[in-house]
This record gives sequence, C-alpha cells and structure tokens, in this order.
Amino acid sequence: MTWLEPVGPDNWRLGLAVSEAQRGFVSSDMRLLARAYAYREHGSRAFVVRDGETPVGMALYHDCAELGAYDFSQLFIDARYQGRGLGRRAAQLVLEQMEAEGRFDKVVLCYIEGNDAARKLYSGLGFTHTGQRDEDEIIMEKTIR
Repeated sequence: MTWLEPVGPDNWRLGLAVSEAQRGFVSSDMRLLARAYAYREHGSRAFVVRDGETPVGMALYHDCAELGAYDFSQLFIDARYQGRGLGRRAAQLVLEQMEAEGRFDKVVLCYIEGNDAARKLYSGLGFTHTGQRDEDEIIMEKTIR
C-alpha cells in the first residue's frame, strides 16, 4: 500500500535519488526539503512517499494564494522503485490531500520541457496545459472540486 508520511526530524535523511537521466528534470531530496523550508510561510507540506514501510520517494506542495491554487511543486520516485506505478499513486494521494484540505479548487504545476514521463503522468491525471511557460517549464493546471 502506498501512503504519504509527513517529513519530520526522524525521516528526512533517506538517501533517495532519481536516475542520472532524470537529474536535469527533477530536484534532489535536499532541494525538495530546501524548497519546503523556503515556502514554509506559504503552508508547504513535504511528504515521504512510502510503499508499505519502504520509503520510495518524496512530494511537496504549498499554497499559492495569488493564483488561488495549490502549487504541486515536487514529486519524485527513487530510481530503484520506478516503473511500478508508484509515482501515479503518490500524485493521486497528494491531490486527495489537497482536496481534503479544501482551501483551493485548483492545482498548478510545471514540468521541464522534454520530461515526457512527467507530461504523461500529469496529463493522465487530468492536468491540462495552460499555454503559459516559465522559461523552460511548461505550466499545467487541474480543477480538484
């Protein structure tokens, strides 16, 4: 069973990493944690993605009040656990968490151009392109209620 565990003092140093080929597209675990800290005043929530008791990835989102949306900022699955549907399930769990919180009706995210795995994942979850970009990042959004 895949589940989300809030990051805390006992679980933040797990040594999770994406494959070499993905490093240009996905932040490291330490960058994710740094971003969580930087966005702490925006209600950032960082999670360890677990498959049973095994840590397999990490996820992060925060409030983006100026867009009236959650910003699904980061998601990655460790290279050792990819190809098992864990990224899709983790993304669904993050979206369910946002919907349960209920502060916003919309989720925004972006992926780096060329990251076909991210494009397919998020499109498959109902995200659509906004037509906007932020340099090399393509912006997508989804209504959650």
